[in-house]
Amino acid sequence: MRITRLKLENWKNFQSIDIPLRARAFFIGPNASGKSNLLDALRFLRDVAATQGGGLQSAVARRGGVRGLRCLAARRTPDIAIEVEIGDDDGAQWRYGLALKHGRDDQPVITRESVTMVSEGVEHPLLERPDDNDKADPERLSETHLEQISANKAFRDIADFLRSVSYLHAVPQIIRAPGRFQPEPDDPFGGRLLARIGETTKKTRDARLKRMNGALRIAVPQLDELQLDIDSDGVPHLKAKYRHWRPYGAWQREDQFSDGTLRLLGLVWALMEKGGPLLLEEPELSLHSAVVEKLAAVIRAATRRGGRQSLITTHSADLLSDPGIGLDEVFVLTPGDNGTTILQPAQHADIRAMMEQGISLPEALLPLSRPPAPEELPLFARDWT
Repeated sequence: MRITRLKLENWKNFQSIDIPLRARAFFIGPNASGKSNLLDALRFLRDVAATQGGGLQSAVARRGGVRGLRCLAARRTPDIAIEVEIGDDDGAQWRYGLALKHGRDDQPVITRESVTMVSEGVEHPLLERPDDNDKADPERLSETHLEQISANKAFRDIADFLRSVSYLHAVPQIIRAPGRFQPEPDDPFGGRLLARIGETTKKTRDARLKRMNGALRIAVPQLDELQLDIDSDGVPHLKAKYRHWRPYGAWQREDQFSDGTLRLLGLVWALMEKGGPLLLEEPELSLHSAVVEKLAAVIRAATRRGGRQSLITTHSADLLSDPGIGLDEVFVLTPGDNGTTILQPAQHADIRAMMEQGISLPEALLPLSRPPAPEELPLFARDWT
């Protein structure tokens, strides 16, 4: 299963967007255009559906309340709305929608929650709120049916699918010293990466480490072997052997790995894990351009092998230079006075014509996401004292 369409209204940067999604999607745009906030709409649904520490109230509070969610450009309606279609390449089989507004004490109040199943082109509504019970007891509108096991039996597959969404923006400093930081429930920054590797069954772990070792041998010069090591306190560590002047090389633990090595480790492990959509923030960071050029192909191969959807934000021309990336996999975010809009290059004849004339995808699209006047930054620096 994967998300085939995403609709947002009044969500953070976006007044209104409606985009189709394939098994892989790339989002480009200037800083603060809303790339992370777009991915966060799916994290939000995951947090609402979560069985531990989840639910609507918690998900909204973690994002600064309803005021922190509502688009500043919103005018027509007060509601914040997210809708996803979930299915496969043959068409969406499910549609889940959630709308909310500001209530007392900045608490979210559900204005609409709906679930529709689509079978052979025929829509079968499974949930439509508010219903008579909600009208008789408005306090019920503080919780979604998505998060309630007693209420989501008819569409529990959707709740389970949304719980499987995961987000990765590996921070090397956190991976090196996880005890210094309190990991978030979904561990987006790598605080539990080593623990997750250690908790995996030995057979699966060994197979994945073998594949990781192969990838790292290619990307990291001198690295020869990767192993999991458990210290005397039962804490898991990764250690790698580097080719060295000594006959048997030299071993290093993760606290000595480079930033790029740790980011690549986190990415490769996440791609091998099972689950729903994987949300990746700028996976090119700290990596050599020659490695970045191959990341899109790595992600494509992992998607085909495991069926896991990957949604990626990036600023990298190297990453987008992969000839296997289709125009229908790329979206350009453009901020404006009325919020951020999304350009779908596949729908624009002039962009398609540029590609047909041999212009590369980065050359055609990255100028559309360029800040207006970056050349003025050195002028500003002249006034520093």
